[in-house]
Amino acid sequence: MAKDNEPDSAADIRAKHARMIKVFESRPDAAFSSKAAQATVGAGLRCDFTQGDETAVMDMPEIMGGTNTGPTPGFYARAGIAGCLGIGIKMTAINQGLDLAAIDIAIETDFDDAAMFGLGPNTAAPLETRLAITLTSDEPEDALRALVDTAMNRDPWFLALRDAQKVVTDLTLTR
Repeated sequence: MAKDNEPDSAADIRAKHARMIKVFESRPDAAFSSKAAQATVGAGLRCDFTQGDETAVMDMPEIMGGTNTGPTPGFYARAGIAGCLGIGIKMTAINQGLDLAAIDIAIETDFDDAAMFGLGPNTAAPLETRLAITLTSDEPEDALRALVDTAMNRDPWFLALRDAQKVVTDLTLTR
């Protein structure tokens, strides 16, 4: 077990995952969870986001009418995808007994910014997203390629970007 603010060892992480897998195998319903969060935009374009005790601030740059008091929502989207995938690759490697010294993920997204204003034929969604994954490891290349494929097919935020999903919207109007 690691001390405060020190990472767990691979063996400790693997043991924690084994316990979770055992629970999910014996009680499949325990694997289902929901996360609730709240985003509030008041005056201007600044957005305060809260999930439990965690908070984040988002804003738009001044050229877009914001005050640049925080990163754009796109920053957090790219951080979520790259961070989740990096952690997922590391978790998968640990559980497979593979040694990775480092994982670096570069992410680039292309947009038609005019689409945010209803201009042009494109949607405001990214036109293309590129991920460049660099692994530092002495493990065999075929094992590392299989590792990344496995991790990508299990990664929630990579899959949220890649795959269509059901989105339910409820609108409440207050006066």
